Amino acid sequence: MRPPYVTSSKVHDAPNLLKDDVDKRWRPGCFLEQNKGIRMQMIAKLALATGLYAMSVVAGSAETLKPTVVLVHGAFADSSSWNRVVALLEKDGYPVVAVANPLRSVKSDGDYVGRVLEGLKSPVVLVGHSYGGSVISDAAAHADNVKALVFVAAFAPARGESAIYLSGKNPGSTLGPALAQPVALPGGANDLYIDQQKFPAQFAGDVPLAAAKLMAVAQRPITDTALAEPAPEAAWEKIPSWFIYGDADKNIPPATLKWMADRARSKKTVAIPGASHVVMISHPGEVTKMIEQAASGN
Repeated sequence: MRPPYVTSSKVHDAPNLLKDDVDKRWRPGCFLEQNKGIRMQMIAKLALATGLYAMSVVAGSAETLKPTVVLVHGAFADSSSWNRVVALLEKDGYPVVAVANPLRSVKSDGDYVGRVLEGLKSPVVLVGHSYGGSVISDAAAHADNVKALVFVAAFAPARGESAIYLSGKNPGSTLGPALAQPVALPGGANDLYIDQQKFPAQFAGDVPLAAAKLMAVAQRPITDTALAEPAPEAAWEKIPSWFIYGDADKNIPPATLKWMADRARSKKTVAIPGASHVVMISHPGEVTKMIEQAASGN
């Protein structure tokens, strides 16, 4: 005697009930109806997952498409002069390279920076400080990946103009009397330094005195021939440019900085009241903001 299967107060033969149940569940029409909803749910979930994945890819692409910011220091400084700007740029997701500018000649320094640019497989915002402006204006003329130039208290010479010529275009530069005894080099050139005692007031008047004294000790020299060398290129004639400087600059007269910005049809020019020649050290936020504006094309 087979054990009965009990349901709803009725007693059925278990095998017969199982057969009836299977027949009901596996009738073709019944199967399609029961699974139609499941399939629709699966399609909806797949579409949602695909959409979310696409959004994440687009967001990730936007992040990776940020241009690389290449920073080029000028005379009497080194790459560490960009430290505060680098920290802010990296916080905002920008790749950054701070080039060690050789400070030997406009042409050879421009060639060196150009080789750095060749190794970057991304769009570049090229930023120069002081004499570094002459260098980036040469280097960018031969680089296909530079989308913007930013001149930070920097020279923007036309072809044939030198840093010395531009420094004397308007009154206000007191760099000459602040220089230390030149260091003679083979071949007749000289390395130039700013006298350490005069460095804080001349170069970094709005930087805390203790920090300015350290900068004076660690300054890197530039050759006198580099400052007198006619610019071979003027990339700002073709590449969109932005300018920022301090109106208390004692190395390059503020009137000359404004004149160069106007000549280059600057996309935006900012003169920071009371700022010295090293505006990227004393006002890193404003300098970073301008670099990011150049990166976005605004």
